[in-house]
Amino acid sequence: MRLLAISGSLRATSSNAALVRAAARLAPDGVTIEIYDGLATLPHFSPDLDVEPHPAPVAALRAAVGRNDGLVIATPEYAHGMPGSLKNALDWLVSATEPIDKPVLLVSASPSGAAHTHAQLSEVLRTMSMRLVDGGAHVFSRAKLDAAGEVVDPALLDAIRAGLVALTSSLRAAR
Repeated sequence: MRLLAISGSLRATSSNAALVRAAARLAPDGVTIEIYDGLATLPHFSPDLDVEPHPAPVAALRAAVGRNDGLVIATPEYAHGMPGSLKNALDWLVSATEPIDKPVLLVSASPSGAAHTHAQLSEVLRTMSMRLVDGGAHVFSRAKLDAAGEVVDPALLDAIRAGLVALTSSLRAAR
């Protein structure tokens, strides 16, 4: 089973990127997690560019979504919404067939709790015919990262692990 993990933050010291790395380390047996790192390379979405051949970064994103069974999206909340770079990536996937019916686990590292982002992102993903898996918003501060920027809080690690179990169980049940 393969999962694609996407951090919605472009920040070099992103707590959400730390969540994605933690998810990759915590993958259940038999599960591999690919970390998508091309968010910053995607061109601004335009329907005029959404034609064959797609720009190389768009083709790479679609291929990554296509070769994985589900997604883990970790995103901050900016001004009560998802970051523009994440929305741009999703816009490039709207007309694609690869994300249809893919299960998605949403997690967040945000001091505000990310309720607005999760509501907005959930609506977009449902509109794109993706299936949300209950994983909840996980909120943590820099104090729960070690000096290398990795998640060390046992409760948060347990929550990520539980979310991954829910996601992989959803995939197994769908087979």
